[in-house]
Amino acid sequence: MCLFQYADDAEPEERIPAGPLYVPARPGGAHQVVRLFRTPLGTRTAVGFTSPARLAATLGAEQPWIRLSETALRAMARPLGISSLTVDPTLTAPPVAAEATARTVGAPLPQAPASTARTV
Repeated sequence: MCLFQYADDAEPEERIPAGPLYVPARPGGAHQVVRLFRTPLGTRTAVGFTSPARLAATLGAEQPWIRLSETALRAMARPLGISSLTVDPTLTAPPVAAEATARTVGAPLPQAPASTARTV
């Protein structure tokens, strides 16, 4: 039970259906394929947004999407062993530039500066 009561907010323990979601997708032949993501801890999760504007703000305006209900998205993710659904995530890492990756692979680690302290 929550210690604080808010008139307009649901309790975190209550599962309220998210309603129709805008789900990131990618081309997969003749069909669209739902994109799956990872949480900061590495757990796989399905992701949905409550509006196209929220999806574009997080993943970019060019990100294709499909409209699915929460139930349908969960049913698609369940056979893949994914039981979590993240709605309206806001924190994402920027994509890694290909040239930055090529530059750093195999590069020697930077050396620490020589210490000026003397042992007695």
